Amino acid sequence: MKHPKKGLCTTRPGTILRHEVPTRGGPPDTTRTGSVEADTVAHCDASTEGDYVNSLTFTELYSGWPENRAVWNKSAAAVLVALKALEKGVPLGMKDFHTDNGGEFLNWALHKHLTGRDVKMPWTRSRAYRKNANAHCEQKNWTQVRQLFGHERFAHPELVALMNDLSAQEWSLCTNHFKPTFKLLKREKKDGKTKRGYETTPKTPYQRLLESPDIPEATKVKLHAEHAILDPFALQKNIEIKLQKFFTALGNLNREATKLI
Repeated sequence: MKHPKKGLCTTRPGTILRHEVPTRGGPPDTTRTGSVEADTVAHCDASTEGDYVNSLTFTELYSGWPENRAVWNKSAAAVLVALKALEKGVPLGMKDFHTDNGGEFLNWALHKHLTGRDVKMPWTRSRAYRKNANAHCEQKNWTQVRQLFGHERFAHPELVALMNDLSAQEWSLCTNHFKPTFKLLKREKKDGKTKRGYETTPKTPYQRLLESPDIPEATKVKLHAEHAILDPFALQKNIEIKLQKFFTALGNLNREATKLI
């Protein structure tokens, strides 16, 4: 099979050699909007064999605005579709992109999508064996995915739509409008220890975007109007209802699959 670029070869079709995407040499810039980290979370329980659902986590670093979408089998095509939808749906433009070294990201389809733009957008990847190279997004893997859906195996494609109905609606609105976080302001090393300094007052991603001079006024007006009609108690109630519906569906699908064995 001929490789898309002359003179290059890969271990599997469609995978980009790592030198095509540079590593990020230092900490990310969290002082401006538009820097995004992405990662995937496997819903496979204790085994990665076979087919199962994965969650794509997408985090904007200035505001901490997180989104997650379920995809089937972590295929390059599914991840690309989800990423395109997120780019259109989040209330800010993506100016640079950072991922790990997985094949769901380092592939020709995503490479074409990110590098074929009129305005060049930097794309970097994590350094190998660096535990915290994608830390802003990885911490969301726990708070946005595991705390919501747990560690069970989701081996049915029918679950993807149910997960996304919750993640894109109530869970996103509740998290981004009503869950404040402290932002790290500085990090100092002294006597072999790292001392971190945080904001004195936590803020929600919604609040941070309203305060940013980089966000257009029209976007701020839209965000404010959306926030004004939200009820956090109603959102939480609907989250619980949809979770119950999801895990009921999971149990039914698991029982049906067992009968077929």
